[in-house]
Amino acid sequence: MLAVKNLTDTKTTFSRDARLMGTGFDFKLVTDNPAWALERIEEAIAEISRIEKLLSTFNEDSSISQINRNAGVAPVRVDAETYRLIDRALQISTLTYGTFDIAYGIPQNEEDGGVAVATKTKSLKKKISLTNYTNIVLNETKQTVFLKNKAMRISLSAIGRGYAADRAKVVLQMQGVSSGVIIFGSDMLTWGLQPGNTPWTIGAADACKVGEVYAQMDISNMALSTSYNAAPINSNMQINNATGFPVSAIKSVSILAPTAEMAGAMTAPMFSMGINTALYMVNKLNQIACVVIDDHERVYTSKHIQL
Repeated sequence: MLAVKNLTDTKTTFSRDARLMGTGFDFKLVTDNPAWALERIEEAIAEISRIEKLLSTFNEDSSISQINRNAGVAPVRVDAETYRLIDRALQISTLTYGTFDIAYGIPQNEEDGGVAVATKTKSLKKKISLTNYTNIVLNETKQTVFLKNKAMRISLSAIGRGYAADRAKVVLQMQGVSSGVIIFGSDMLTWGLQPGNTPWTIGAADACKVGEVYAQMDISNMALSTSYNAAPINSNMQINNATGFPVSAIKSVSILAPTAEMAGAMTAPMFSMGINTALYMVNKLNQIACVVIDDHERVYTSKHIQL
């Protein structure tokens, strides 16, 4: 959960929310012209809607749907924007030792008479074998994407919302919006200064304890993404891609990064990696910081953050 602290000044923050890409987006622009601000927000919404259509697996004409339909059959030539996004996703997979993965497997029946897999363990092993980013083959020269296994599929939902928010920010800046915030789910993207000419105050709260803030940072021109494990175990819990089972020890993770795409992609892998490995990785990266809370309410931070 995230909160933005506003200060009073001659300029005002104008807001509008919209349901996009399966979640709520809240746009806040700093200006003294509300009509102009609302027009700019409409342009940002149009850009996010464009990306939603571009990346959707529910759109049969999207490049992602074409890639999935041709899994195990043939490479698919895609548009440059989709290709670059998939390429960056695979780079993040490599960086996080495969704990971030856009690949997944579809349910399959056994060959002997179409009998479904009898045990969860066997089904789980099959699923894990299909969730492997190394089986996604890119050809930069031909700008093609190929999935090696017929039962493989890819989804960019884990990285797509952040990318869409980044693109909306670019559109707004190109139209002269010098300061604003885009909030979507438990993620946030800020730029410029808030009313009062001070940096945006970002408060990261424990998602399991409504209203309780564990960290406040004056940060602008950055993105913040927060993810958490809920109790008891449910379908929304983070899953370790290597084992297929829910992870524990880490209760919540907040990632601060230059882009919403990077921040959103880096949160879930932290759970699978564990506290020590995750902090070690973040400390080696430039312009990325994190706050981690374990299941005993202990707070850990990367070297770039002091609470």
